[in-house]
Amino acid sequence: MNYRTIAETIVSELNHTLLSVSDQKAREFVDLVDAADEIFCAGAGRSGFQIRGFAMRLMHMGKKSYVVGETCTPNITENGVLVICSGSGSTKSLVNHAGKAKSVGAKIALITIDPDSPIAQMADVVVEISAPSPKSAKEGDIQSIQPMGSLFEQSEGLFMDASILMLMEKNHMDSDTMFGRHANME
Repeated sequence: MNYRTIAETIVSELNHTLLSVSDQKAREFVDLVDAADEIFCAGAGRSGFQIRGFAMRLMHMGKKSYVVGETCTPNITENGVLVICSGSGSTKSLVNHAGKAKSVGAKIALITIDPDSPIAQMADVVVEISAPSPKSAKEGDIQSIQPMGSLFEQSEGLFMDASILMLMEKNHMDSDTMFGRHANME
C-alpha cells in the first residue's frame, strides 16, 4: 500500500471509532471532569502518553490536573476525579489506582475498549471506544490495518481533545485565554 491509501484507511478507522462514542457518555465525562476540584490522570504505555496531553490541556484551562506517578502529584481526595485510559481496563497498576481513588470517595472516569472490565466496575463514567487491541475481549470483532492498540490509543487522544473543546465551550474559554498558561521555560 502507498502512503495515501494507508492515511485514508487510518482516517476512516478513526471516523468509525470516534463516531461510535456515545454523546451522552461524552457529556457525562466532561461534566465529571468539570465538577472536580482536582483531576488525576493515569494510563500505562501509549495510553499514558495520551493522558499526559489531556492533563496538560486541563492545566492550560486553569484546572488543577496531575499525572499519577509524578513526584509532584498530591494525594487524591473525595473532591477529585481519577481519569484512566486503559484499553483492557484491567492493567494491574491502574486497577490499584482506581481502588485507592474509590476508597477515599473520589470519582473515576474510564476511557476503554471493555465496558465490563474491573476498572469499569468501579467507574462512575465509562467511555467505550470500539477499537481492536491484543489485550481486549473484542480482538477480532473490529478490524484495523494498524498494529496492536494503535487505533484505540489514537482514538482516546482525539476523544480527550474533543472533550477539551467541550470544556472550553462550557467554561467560555478560547485558545487565546488558554495560551496565557502555556509553558514559558522551554
